[in-house]
Amino acid sequence: MRRKKLSGAACPIARSLDVIGDWWSLLIVRDAMRGTRRFSDFQKGLGVSKNILTRRLRSLVESGVLEQLPAADSAYQEYRLSDKGRALYPVLVSLAQWGQDNAPTDGPQARLVDRAHGQPVPKLQVRASDGRVLQPGDSMMVRTARLKLREVASR
Repeated sequence: MRRKKLSGAACPIARSLDVIGDWWSLLIVRDAMRGTRRFSDFQKGLGVSKNILTRRLRSLVESGVLEQLPAADSAYQEYRLSDKGRALYPVLVSLAQWGQDNAPTDGPQARLVDRAHGQPVPKLQVRASDGRVLQPGDSMMVRTARLKLREVASR
């Protein structure tokens, strides 16, 4: 069964999931943020099969989340986060914080800390323009008119 494409959806959550909506993709981005660059290191760290890793890396490169560059010290390729990929940082922090609170484990646990001070990273909060902390019922998605590139260029 082929997965439905969501790239044309009005909802930005649906469009985002079209790019990074499977767990391997998010774990690859997580590891790239930790400094992983090479195919073999992604495979070793994640324990993912080569064919799945190949497909996910290709998809992340095609969608602009990762960039594929020649490695400086060999004939191999490296994968690096693009600006679009680095923009996923707050998404991963939020997901990690949700997991700490809502997906407990009996085994070892990890917690996100500020590298400079060793202190836990405060919980992310969604705020209104006036500074209020927003809860789920305090916001809504609204459809906006999409400007065509020609219209934007002529302004």
